[in-house]
Amino acid sequence: MTAVTPIGHVESPFERPADVDHDEIDETEGAIVVDETYRAGLDGIDGFSHVVVLAQLDQIDDYHLRSRPPHVEDVEVGVFATRSPHRPNPIAQTVVELLGRDGDRLRVRGLDLVDGTPVVDIKPYVPAVSENEELALGWLDER
Repeated sequence: MTAVTPIGHVESPFERPADVDHDEIDETEGAIVVDETYRAGLDGIDGFSHVVVLAQLDQIDDYHLRSRPPHVEDVEVGVFATRSPHRPNPIAQTVVELLGRDGDRLRVRGLDLVDGTPVVDIKPYVPAVSENEELALGWLDER
């Protein structure tokens, strides 16, 4: 099995996980900086409006199998039914708006990651669900 190797890092205004303000995320700008070794992998990304970022949450050192999602006071569910960072394998998946590319830097908006967070992958955001399919959102359907 191949180990996961970071391909770059996050530049963000957030220094610690506690600094991430979930009410301000939509407007938070930052960058994904790709290491020179992987720069050619960004070719063609410019035409997408959004990208998916997979990151290693290196400042998270504990996990909880039960979680209370933010802004939902009366719900407690298993961690795998949430986007909580406190997971057995602290891997984050976030979708950000791609504002532009400057060489090895992707300028993004909607960032909820801490400055210096290792990035393990970037993918173009492509909606996979057609308009005719029914989409179930679990406990979120009630919200």
